[in-house]
Amino acid sequence: MLHFKTVEEYNEKFNNPTLHPLISLVDLNKAAKFRRTKLKLDFYAVVIKDSKCGDLRYGLKYYDYAEGTIVFFGPGQVIASEPEGEWHQPYGTALIFHPDLLKGTGLARHMAEYSFFGYQSAEALHVSAQERTQIDGCFANIALEMKQNLDQHSKTLMIANLELLLKYCSRFYDRQFTTREKHHRSLMAQFDTMLNNYIYGEQISAEGLPSVAYFAQALQLSANYFSDVLKKETGKTALEFIHLKLLETAKERIRDTEKPISAIAYDLGFKYPQHFTRLFKQKVGVSPNEYRMQH
Repeated sequence: MLHFKTVEEYNEKFNNPTLHPLISLVDLNKAAKFRRTKLKLDFYAVVIKDSKCGDLRYGLKYYDYAEGTIVFFGPGQVIASEPEGEWHQPYGTALIFHPDLLKGTGLARHMAEYSFFGYQSAEALHVSAQERTQIDGCFANIALEMKQNLDQHSKTLMIANLELLLKYCSRFYDRQFTTREKHHRSLMAQFDTMLNNYIYGEQISAEGLPSVAYFAQALQLSANYFSDVLKKETGKTALEFIHLKLLETAKERIRDTEKPISAIAYDLGFKYPQHFTRLFKQKVGVSPNEYRMQH
């Protein structure tokens, strides 16, 4: 595995100069060929691949944009390059920036909102020619600041352009979610069926509470992408959706059975009944026992 701890190490591997210790715009085409292997980054990366995407598939559908593919990586992610061991010529452009660059800035507080840094490469952003122009404009402004003599405004301007770039990417992902609405509705239908089978079958007693990661993996999605798709379609995160389904099931069992509340909690995968009671009261407004008395 190649482990890049600093921006400078990454620049050296891909034969690019280091103009700033915490941020770089890397021309990957300058790199010499090397064998495909796993990569680990201790910083963020926004990588644009300039290649036709019409022959690649997303689920059962072809990619709908062919002008550019953008993938995002967060610190600590391991990137698999397959087939491993094959000689490979890197290509494209990578904007890399270390978390230390963001310290003390408003962007540091909002980075968690850009959940696409946790997406899989199969969930890449595919941009149109017009969208690519806006991305390139942000890249050019950041590159210009790196080439200037650093002054008191340099970091502020780089961060401002970086934040603008990420906001554009959020907008373009919203467009991509919309253009793939039919496909995403199919995913949500699959999820709803799987969740019902999990809760009403034997899995919940055997494996415990259903998790976002479990269903994301079953649907071959990253947990971040799965939750974001669900949020766009239903207005709720995946965890909120799971909790609502559990609580609806709990209400049925509280009303229609004489089982103790603790037994219902165990049946629904909770290790501790008090955790179930706390969640129920938080979401429903009354405790399970109070709900039973009211109904």
